[in-house]
Amino acid sequence: MLNTPSRYAQAFDRLKASNQKGFIPFTLLGWKDVDSCKAILKQLVDCKPAALELGLPFSDPVADGSTIQQAVTETLATGFKISQGFELISYARSLDADVPIGLLVYYNTVLAQGLDSFFVQAKQAGADAVLIADLPPEMAAEVKPFADAVGMDLVFIVSPLTKPERVKQLATVAGAFFYVVSRLGITGSHATYDANLPATLQMLREVSNLPLYVGFGISTPEQAKTMIDLGADGVITGSKIIELVKQGGDLPAYLTAMVQAGI
Repeated sequence: MLNTPSRYAQAFDRLKASNQKGFIPFTLLGWKDVDSCKAILKQLVDCKPAALELGLPFSDPVADGSTIQQAVTETLATGFKISQGFELISYARSLDADVPIGLLVYYNTVLAQGLDSFFVQAKQAGADAVLIADLPPEMAAEVKPFADAVGMDLVFIVSPLTKPERVKQLATVAGAFFYVVSRLGITGSHATYDANLPATLQMLREVSNLPLYVGFGISTPEQAKTMIDLGADGVITGSKIIELVKQGGDLPAYLTAMVQAGI
């Protein structure tokens, strides 16, 4: 029986064939409430992104800046349950059968569900990959069998401080793409990137064939084009999307501009 390429592999192959770069928008599942989240998801899918990155709310999101932390607080205050998160993933999947869907979670959330149960539920909901933000590669071995059992990829974060030997270790367990942070710190809209970022991207190219998507601080088409010029295959944006929704901005126009930055 032939293995069917994953949604990520198919999406990235399509982009490569047309010499385009990708845009992955992020939103927090359940924010501001379930109905609002569905409206945001519809707009994200409609922009025809390379993939979606969807966060499950967690009370101590240590990798996230104030914008996403506030969104988490607001979402949890509504009594939002993880089961509702899986239902929203199913909703996103119903909007597009082909768009890759990745989850960004914290390990406590996975453990609270149980490793087997979490990955089964995520897969059944329509997710293709999971990024556990606080899971070090040394602990990937206890998670990977459960991801492999349901055919899901594990995505890992690489920073400008990640050493080559650690990258090689990550390359043995990583799937879908590498999430490369543009600078040290937490998520949020910023105008600068780490001076070591180009070297980090080059190092990753030398040890892995996985696409490289840069996040943390990428909020404008100009910044997206800069990351692409530095060697990225695309960018990930989250905080800016939440800020724009809060401000009542034109989200579809923004998403279109970000997608077009890679064309």
